[in-house]
Amino acid sequence: MFEAVIMMCLEVAEGPCRKQLLPGYEAETHALCEQQLGANPPVVERERAKGPAYCQPVGSVLDFQQAAPGVFIHRGRVAEPDKTNLGDVSNIGFVIGDDSVAVIDTGSAPWMGEAIWRAIRARTEKPVSHVILTHIHPDHVLGTTPLRQAGAQVVAHSGLERALLDRQGNYIESLSTLIGLDAVVGVGPIPVDHPVEAADEIDLGNRLLTLRAWPTAHTGTDLTILDQTSGILFTGDLVFHQHTPALDGRLLGWQEVLTEMSGMDVTQIVPGHGGPVLSWPDGAADMLRYLDVLETDTRAAVESGQRLGDAVETIAQSEADHWDLFEAYNPRNATVAFTELEWE
Repeated sequence: MFEAVIMMCLEVAEGPCRKQLLPGYEAETHALCEQQLGANPPVVERERAKGPAYCQPVGSVLDFQQAAPGVFIHRGRVAEPDKTNLGDVSNIGFVIGDDSVAVIDTGSAPWMGEAIWRAIRARTEKPVSHVILTHIHPDHVLGTTPLRQAGAQVVAHSGLERALLDRQGNYIESLSTLIGLDAVVGVGPIPVDHPVEAADEIDLGNRLLTLRAWPTAHTGTDLTILDQTSGILFTGDLVFHQHTPALDGRLLGWQEVLTEMSGMDVTQIVPGHGGPVLSWPDGAADMLRYLDVLETDTRAAVESGQRLGDAVETIAQSEADHWDLFEAYNPRNATVAFTELEWE
């Protein structure tokens, strides 16, 4: 198989540059790919293009495993983004209906969106109609652009677009340092075509996805996706497994949301990290325990009059052996929790 690419650069006439996939020109032979390019020239940002589009053998494909008929999951590494993993640190899914495909989260960078596209094309020619983003964090959203360019509508919590506009510059700057500036070439604005205020549905053709936007919990933009056919719930980072949870919203809100979610009629879940498939509601047990310890220890620190700087050294330390990346995330969680409960 062959595909069309074009060399795109971050700045005019200067690097860094990367090969950017042009979705929709896949063909069995190089000649057929070139024929498609000639018959339907791509629309690209010419001021950032370095040379014309051309065809090459198909590039890297993200690994997906089938969790149920028509449901495919990629398990990201439980790690911080770096130049080795290039930001492949969160779980991603796609669901195939009779008419089209929906992608759930897109990873940290455009190369991941491209690798998702190739994985889908290896399984079906049906169009990718929707990209559904579970929340604002960069390891879940910054691979969206290639799929949107392929014609997918972006679906997300109604608060995501505004929140991402406020943060995306900082996200890109941070990721550029962590995974390399060339890896973020092609990251663009992510308009939300289909904002979800409370609840909604998407029909992929005899395959209904039920969407729910939640009150502030892990973040202020959390969205879950239930595939009604398989009973699998994509929780995004409302559920972490193995990876230490990251609190960027409200501790008490997160506890309330998880308690409500535990009563949902689902067979299994796909967490935002770890897993990649967990039983339900047992799959939330570690999360609930951690959040309960975080609350209990934080309240004790506040009530005893500890300063924030001292409190973060002790809050939830009993959980250290149960989670990876604990020292990277627990102090942040303790700080957010302390600030929330101090003014409760």
